[in-house]
Amino acid sequence: MDELVRQAMAKWPNVPHAYGWLGLGMRGDWYLRDEAAQAAGPFSGPGSSAASRGSVLQLEKLVEFIGRNYLVDEQGRWYFQNGPQRVFVELESTPWVLRVEQQGEGYKVCTHTGLPAKVERALCDEEGHVYLVTDHGLGLVHTLDTLVMAEAVEDVVWPLEDVQAATLPERFGYRMSPQKDQQA
Repeated sequence: MDELVRQAMAKWPNVPHAYGWLGLGMRGDWYLRDEAAQAAGPFSGPGSSAASRGSVLQLEKLVEFIGRNYLVDEQGRWYFQNGPQRVFVELESTPWVLRVEQQGEGYKVCTHTGLPAKVERALCDEEGHVYLVTDHGLGLVHTLDTLVMAEAVEDVVWPLEDVQAATLPERFGYRMSPQKDQQA
């Protein structure tokens, strides 16, 4: 976490949390969800649409700032600590999107925020999406890395275990929609 964020938290400890304003897509993109996007429907799942997703954040420094201050609370809700305010994140799939690349005789894995990740095991759901259980938690393998991941599976680096996608949030302790939880 950035030092300026820590200082802001100490200076203003009682700023209300924000829900629904930020989403994380399946390719590791951050989406800003203004009032119109939120009114158009949920970020993901049934009833979601291009309008309800919001706008992809493309400002490199802002994306890096969000990544450095991306955390999880004790309830499994992922958030961006924006100064003194927690901005809870709507997830399209998992809290992490992972990039996999071949490196020499092995494979290098990192999160969408740039953190190196150590893989514990690999999972594959009924739709063919591949997930890695890492030292940071569960992450979806980025679609651009499907070929590299297939090679890793073929090399038996990480044998695949079958899993049902719907079971992942409970099994790995994360909340897909803190906003929906807040409204319930």
